[in-house]
Amino acid sequence: MTLAITYLYAALCIFVAAVVRGYSGFGFSLLSITAISLVLPPAAAVPSIFMLEILAGLPLLHGVWRLIHWRALLGLFCGALIGTPFGVYALAHAPAAPLTLGLAVFVFVSALLLARGYRLQRMPGLGAALATGTASGLANGGFGMGGPPVILFFFSSPAGVDVGRASLIAYFFLSDLVGLAWQGWNGLIATPTVIRAALFLPPLAAGIWLGNHRFKRADPGSANRWVLRLLMALALLTGARALSQL
Repeated sequence: MTLAITYLYAALCIFVAAVVRGYSGFGFSLLSITAISLVLPPAAAVPSIFMLEILAGLPLLHGVWRLIHWRALLGLFCGALIGTPFGVYALAHAPAAPLTLGLAVFVFVSALLLARGYRLQRMPGLGAALATGTASGLANGGFGMGGPPVILFFFSSPAGVDVGRASLIAYFFLSDLVGLAWQGWNGLIATPTVIRAALFLPPLAAGIWLGNHRFKRADPGSANRWVLRLLMALALLTGARALSQL
């Protein structure tokens, strides 16, 4: 695959993932990294996606600030602080094919749980939030995809779609700041990383605007089901590619 085709493919992935992010409050890293890992190894793609994820959260934070579930967010973020360094170490030192295969399995299982309608009867306590945040930090540092545990946490709880969306926007912003700092510490951020992120800013901005614009007028449930199906398909493709490289 030529460099130009690789860029166009990645830019399209970024745009679609940004639309989903602006609409639902989650899904950007999940979609973009799973799709881009078909053409780039995780260590090359993840740091740039983290930069874009942070930029994607900035315009959304102001509108959701009052809806954030701060008690749950505190437990999740403390857990992410514990798990992220170990995940980043794996990203920096593990071979690309096994890491990509692990990413594919992780995404498929998480999406399947969400698609099957996993639900909790009451809001999880601080201990559950801490454990979920740790699992998310491991996945975020290692795969750049810490969303599934936290998405399960909020969307399986009785918190509601608006509170869940707002809390996810805040959580991803904070956890990706931590992840990006650890990636820099492990030598994963260089000039090409920043250039790659800068090149993808236009499709990111366009996608975030479109997704956020449509959030108030559309049904989040139907969009979420579509995203889960797409995630499972991408996970299968990514896993097959990783198996062929083992």
